[in-house]
Amino acid sequence: MSGPRIAWLPDGRRLHMQHGPIDLIVEAFGAPAERAAGYRQAAARFSTVLDELAGELGALRAPSTNTPRHFAGATARRMEQAACPHAGRFVTPMAAVAGAVADEVLAALVTGRELERAYVNNGGDSAVFLAPGQMIRLAVAGTGHGFSDRVTIDADDPVRGIATSGWRGRSHSLGIADAVTVLAANAAAADVAATLIANAVDLPGHPAIARAPANTLSPDSDLGARPVTTGVGALDAAEIDTALARGLAAAETCRARGLIAAAALFLCGACRLCGSIGTMPAGAFQGDLLDA
Repeated sequence: MSGPRIAWLPDGRRLHMQHGPIDLIVEAFGAPAERAAGYRQAAARFSTVLDELAGELGALRAPSTNTPRHFAGATARRMEQAACPHAGRFVTPMAAVAGAVADEVLAALVTGRELERAYVNNGGDSAVFLAPGQMIRLAVAGTGHGFSDRVTIDADDPVRGIATSGWRGRSHSLGIADAVTVLAANAAAADVAATLIANAVDLPGHPAIARAPANTLSPDSDLGARPVTTGVGALDAAEIDTALARGLAAAETCRARGLIAAAALFLCGACRLCGSIGTMPAGAFQGDLLDA
């Protein structure tokens, strides 16, 4: 595996940081000297993240319990902290890895700096910083069903993280959601909740749903032999409603426990919303960051 690669994107204002499976877009707003210092801090921290995670990977792939384990790496500790509140079901810290990396690099970016706002986008799982009085817009990337809305987060909102999961995404899913997007206090919390809510959008045993053991697709998967979704065939309206209702119940439980602020669940062109935040439109939201 090659080492960390850090370079400016063609627009000259965003940094692209890539190392193995980690692929970040980083942007900060503020005085030029503060931005430059923040970028240097973020780059220095990013250069060490993957090696630290690799050193504790075995434990990170083991299920979390109600009692947090000790991890040497700060990113691993973020992952465990995000996973433990969900320990009543099968969950490992790996469910929070993308969000936790975004949180960790963002923390390095803003420490000691006077910035207006900033974000770290890790493949759509994103961490946000907002100084008092600031705001940022989240662009709604399409799910294949034509969504093109925006969500606005301002400094008074209790949200600093957004994450998306589903069977069509980068990671394997136990459920059939096309996408579940979650807003939470940080990106790691949003990441693990999105994973588990997407798992809950399901129709167990349905003949139109194809599944395979996770470890036959990815031998080192933390899911082991658990069956993950590889295809979703035709579903009628009642079946879609049943699957989404199961996911919505899981989302509402997370929201009632204070683990998330809001969620949008997508399946076969249908959508269900849990909670509300900022100017979240009725059309729902998903995805990537777009500054106002």
